[in-house]
Amino acid sequence: MSTGFTVIRDNTPASAIPKGAVVAMGNFDGVHLGHRAVIGAALAMGRARGVPALAVTFEPHPRSFFSPNTPQFRLTDETNKLRLLAATGLAGAVVMTFDKARAGTTAQDFIHHDLIGRLSISGIAVGYDFHFGKGRVGSPSLLVSEAPRLGIEVDVQAHVDIEERPVSSSAIRMALAEGEIADATTMLGGPWFVTGKVVHGEKRGRDLGYPTANIRLDKHCGLKHGIYAVRVGKGSQRFDGVASFGRRPTFDNGAPLLEVFLFDFKGDLYDAVLDVAFIGFIREELKFDTIEALIRQMDDDSAKARAVLAAAPDAFPQLGVIG
Repeated sequence: MSTGFTVIRDNTPASAIPKGAVVAMGNFDGVHLGHRAVIGAALAMGRARGVPALAVTFEPHPRSFFSPNTPQFRLTDETNKLRLLAATGLAGAVVMTFDKARAGTTAQDFIHHDLIGRLSISGIAVGYDFHFGKGRVGSPSLLVSEAPRLGIEVDVQAHVDIEERPVSSSAIRMALAEGEIADATTMLGGPWFVTGKVVHGEKRGRDLGYPTANIRLDKHCGLKHGIYAVRVGKGSQRFDGVASFGRRPTFDNGAPLLEVFLFDFKGDLYDAVLDVAFIGFIREELKFDTIEALIRQMDDDSAKARAVLAAAPDAFPQLGVIG
């Protein structure tokens, strides 16, 4: 885990920005293996030059700005993206606000004003398909062509393939939507996870012998409804468990809710902030005719989840400390 990970924002004084750093630039939603190739190239460049390596990323995600009325299933919110980046060995991240002004900035102005003028970069790594600037005119080829004149090094990373399929955030979203947790984990380089505060629910689980920690996920979360083997982080503590994400068709068919039952845990989790990592998909969400049938199925789900987790004892996302 890295320490001293610094976040630079639009209002950060110029005096607080390291000069001559190299950067890995991208949206980095999920910080998947393709992103990690770009980050690795920046880290190598930084080591060779003896300068820090930073991520340059954008918030909110540009898709949210250009299509505000289209649901956006983000793999990581801003905080979790930064926590993942902080564990890669980068010295920090530059978070640029993506707003109307940023969207209207030409690629040339972005290079000269933001990358060279404000950040004074000495090198940059990008993915083969990353575009930037007004009209997405900015491209890896533009950076390469400008590099000699600007006196910077440019590294363009090719796509990362798994079984002849390019790794991408959209491919990971699709895998999660289909409950293909193993595929998502492979492309991410670690388990997909969510973070949330435990809220009060209907307390039905307590009556069933399965008291749950309930977390409301982002309304656009596209994870397949069903039962999962999960590993939960509470600070530095780790707990194994089984979780249901869905509408509870046996009871109320209400708004989607993540309900997590921790094995061998005693205590109060209300208002606690938990990281929930999805290790395996157990089954789809079902409606049961009787409570007894539901409990029998929950017993079976728990046994299967324990087996999945026992086979992956160290599975948990690598997270760094921000700040």
